[in-house]
Amino acid sequence: MTDRHRIGLLFSTAGPYGLVGRAMRNGATLAVEEVNAAGLGIGLEPEIVDPEGEIAGYAAGADRLLQAGIRHVVGCYTSSSRKEIIPIFEKRDGLLWYPSHYEGFETSENVVYTGASPNQHIVPLVQHLLARGGRTAFCVGANYIWAWENNRILREALALAGGRVAAERYFPVGETEFGQVIDAILGTRPDFVFNTLIGVSAYAFFRALRRACRARGIDQARELPVASCSLAEPELEAIGPEAVDGHLSSSVYFSSIDTPRNRAFTAAYAARFPAGPTPSADTESAYIAVHLLARALARAGQAEVAAVRRAGCEVAFEAPQGLVRLDETTLHAALTPRIGLSTAAARFAILAEAPAPVAPDPYLVRSAPRIVPVSRRPSLKVVPS
Repeated sequence: MTDRHRIGLLFSTAGPYGLVGRAMRNGATLAVEEVNAAGLGIGLEPEIVDPEGEIAGYAAGADRLLQAGIRHVVGCYTSSSRKEIIPIFEKRDGLLWYPSHYEGFETSENVVYTGASPNQHIVPLVQHLLARGGRTAFCVGANYIWAWENNRILREALALAGGRVAAERYFPVGETEFGQVIDAILGTRPDFVFNTLIGVSAYAFFRALRRACRARGIDQARELPVASCSLAEPELEAIGPEAVDGHLSSSVYFSSIDTPRNRAFTAAYAARFPAGPTPSADTESAYIAVHLLARALARAGQAEVAAVRRAGCEVAFEAPQGLVRLDETTLHAALTPRIGLSTAAARFAILAEAPAPVAPDPYLVRSAPRIVPVSRRPSLKVVPS
């Protein structure tokens, strides 16, 4: 006998970050289909809501799902959307399975975080940059908490290593005009640009920066590298061939991971979604969230939030990136950090990776920048080419 469980999927497939949302919904959908075919003793019936990139749409969608009796929702990409709906989940006793890297400094009994927390993306990136002589940064980001917090962590880490942030500039999500800030970057000539723009804003910025550098005879990828914690494969394709290569990204997953498990995942994904978008860290995080939720539901034998939350911390999942399990204290996932360099093929060459999953530290109490001096040996190992 198979127990059927209704779950919500809450992703925006339109709007300024619709490309990422489609990749996330695809990952969740593939996981639902795998769970239903796996014989776990449960089946999942997804109810799909698309907020179309509107904050109000997330609140209305979450409220509708929870009022319909659905207790578990996989969804959201931006921190602004997550923060908008957490009070609704707390009020109605639902569990949001949040599948995106984020800025940290948050826990909730009503949220399970399957994306990377700051010690799994920004801290490894800072270590990588400092080890290669990066001391001066110019920060360009979206005007909301994701950029503010990541820039703060970067600023503190550089200062403690004798470096500095030369400037910070923030733009509305969806902004595509960057001429003035690019002029400022070229006038400053920092060691690297730290990018926390998202969606169409990021794509436009990469293209404009490359054009401006080319016009001045500057090899942008080599002389003025851009580093990100959110740049993923579908976005490389959206940037286009004129500016796709030479960008650093810190992530727990790249589609180029060369393991049997990831090859099986990317093959299954390509067969199910031949039109794409290419699987990315966001795709995999949503895929992980659904698989962990299914295993927790099966173990708990019910959908009651407290029981599923406990059960979720007692199971593990062999994900495309490697083994993933939840920390019972923070409800964040242990994940495997990696550093990648984008290629002309719109993929990432993996430069370094952690030798094992890294425990989540969302408040940076164990891995704060203050204990990551430039002389410290990096926690990532170099991947042979």
